[in-house]
Amino acid sequence: MSVNEGPEGVPERFAQAWNRGDASGIAALFAPDADFVNVVGLWWRDRESIRRAHEHGLRVIFPGTTMRVSGVRVRMLGTESAVVHCRWSIDGQVMPDGSPAGRRRGVFTFVVARAPEGWTAVAAHNTDRVSGAESLARQDGGLSPVDYRP
Repeated sequence: MSVNEGPEGVPERFAQAWNRGDASGIAALFAPDADFVNVVGLWWRDRESIRRAHEHGLRVIFPGTTMRVSGVRVRMLGTESAVVHCRWSIDGQVMPDGSPAGRRRGVFTFVVARAPEGWTAVAAHNTDRVSGAESLARQDGGLSPVDYRP
């Protein structure tokens, strides 16, 4: 990572590490005491738990997947921190039975801080985008996308 690279580079570096299947590379983007909340609300509270979770995911759920990021938006919070949002898509996820899961799309939020080695994520939250839905509601024993628009 270049020390001069701005906070907008964090999502792309995340995707590059993901596409290499590199859980340690993903974890290296985070501060030692960082927080990461995934799409189902699992909350990892340090770099090592972020690494372990991504190692499992990249090996079992997402082997060989391709992540793309786009629409990066940075909101500086002074000169030493920023909030970075981006859209993401993943192709190649597999279902528990090994069948293809289809493309997924979502939004990432990173909170980053300037460190001597460059911009480091201190928190991240990842969520799916569900087309045609405004919320989730309990239906048929589980959460399902629902749309309230007439």
